[in-house]
Amino acid sequence: MQQLRLAYSRLCKEGGAEPQEAVLQRLQELPRGRLDLAAQSLTVDTCRALGKLLPKDALLTEVVLSDCMLSEEGASLLLQGLCANTIVRFLDLKGNNLQAAGAEALGQLLRQNKSIQSLTLEWNNLGSWDDAFATFCGALAGNSALQQLDLRNNQINHKGAEELALALACNTSLQQLDLRWNSIGLLGGRALVNCLPRNRGLWRLELAGNNIPGDILRAVEQAMAHSQQRQAASRENQARTRVLSKEVQHLQEEKSRQFLDLMETIDKQRKEMARSSRASAARMGQLQEALNERHSIINALKAKLQMAEAALALSEQKAQGLGELLATTEQEQRNLAQRQAKEHRLEQQEAAERESKLLKDLSAANEKNLLLRNQVDELERKVRSQQEQLFLARQELTNTAAELKARAIQAEERLELEKNRSRQSLEDLEQLRAKEVEHMTRHLEESERAMQERVQRLEASRLTLEEELSRVKAAALSERGQAEEELMKAKNQVRLEEPLSRDPSNSAWLTWRRSCGCWCRPGTRLRAPACSRGRRWPTPRPGPASWACRWKACAGAWRSCSRN
Repeated sequence: MQQLRLAYSRLCKEGGAEPQEAVLQRLQELPRGRLDLAAQSLTVDTCRALGKLLPKDALLTEVVLSDCMLSEEGASLLLQGLCANTIVRFLDLKGNNLQAAGAEALGQLLRQNKSIQSLTLEWNNLGSWDDAFATFCGALAGNSALQQLDLRNNQINHKGAEELALALACNTSLQQLDLRWNSIGLLGGRALVNCLPRNRGLWRLELAGNNIPGDILRAVEQAMAHSQQRQAASRENQARTRVLSKEVQHLQEEKSRQFLDLMETIDKQRKEMARSSRASAARMGQLQEALNERHSIINALKAKLQMAEAALALSEQKAQGLGELLATTEQEQRNLAQRQAKEHRLEQQEAAERESKLLKDLSAANEKNLLLRNQVDELERKVRSQQEQLFLARQELTNTAAELKARAIQAEERLELEKNRSRQSLEDLEQLRAKEVEHMTRHLEESERAMQERVQRLEASRLTLEEELSRVKAAALSERGQAEEELMKAKNQVRLEEPLSRDPSNSAWLTWRRSCGCWCRPGTRLRAPACSRGRRWPTPRPGPASWACRWKACAGAWRSCSRN
């Protein structure tokens, strides 16, 4: 931006004028690629110098000249300089009160410049001059670069709206148009609605604050919604076509690359074969082996070429399928356009019927208007009397306002004192809370230490109990072993004594009967009473041989039995 600053100073001095200090300071602080002179009062000499700089400067993409109080001559000089510029994309001329000459200069800019995509003309006066605005609209119709146009608060009437409608019918690049807060009215709104079917690029049109009926606004919204859907579908189709073209180009490049590699390898092999044919007969066997290897390489390359051709065929089939999909989408778009045309005809018929109804309502409204005028005159007389009363009330209001201010000051002082008290109380509460937190943390740490000690004691007791249990188990196992040894000894002793007891001559030979649970001699038969049958008999009692036996009866008395 230093070069731009120096060039501006030089051009001002060549024109015999001093450069503006505010402009020099702004030029020094501007970011790269952006010329922002908003809210700067630009003189004619400054506009002339900037108009000479803009065609030459190749770095600026945004020019912001909003609220600069441009004169007609200064605006014309600046716009003439932008006519030859091919870099600027964004131009802001908001709040400059451009009139007839400014509208004509803007028309010349739109005819010659092919790079500006966004143009902001808010808070100007372009619509007050019908002929100049018509030239601006004619230039807009032939422009193919502008995408966004802001015409808010430009005093555009229904004639200007009709000129804009004619321009929109021919324009193919404009996508966003803001016409809020103008005076377009019913006729202008109809003209804009009628031109929308012929415009395929516009997808955002703002018409608030133009005294346009609600049905026309709804028709515009529906048309914009259809246009947005159409734009989305076209962008999708373009993206698909780009992807398909990239894939086809990539496949073609791969095929050409593979073909060139194959041709190079074939040429190399031919040269090698020619050299091998000129070799000596002594190395014929080695050359024959090398030739066989090269034949296998050629076969592999042929197989690769066949695979590449098959892949290319598959890609062509995919391209055909995608082409069919594209054709179906185009057919769907045609059907959608026909449907939209039918809906538009129905809407036009409904609009005609609504217009007839509105004319009837208008006549009734005129009659009501006469009555309302009479009422307004009476109300004006009442208003004058009320204004006098209002003047007196205002005087009273000023007096009460002074009293309220004094009271408000006193209330603020009281509030400050209360704030100080509450702040002190909050600090005290914070200190108390901190002390309580410290006490609780200490208590928790002590309880945690006690619990840890208790856990350690329980763990030690568990270890001692496990040791005692292991000792008891070892003692039980040793006792069991001793008992088993004693049992084995008793069994062995019984086996040794058994031959002696079976001798009939031995008077000590006794047998134990399960029925009575007593020892008796062999050959004796005892019968237990019925009341004792099925009972669990007691173990036998040791004793000498006897002709009688005893058992425990069910009643608990001792009874004797004789030998059979």
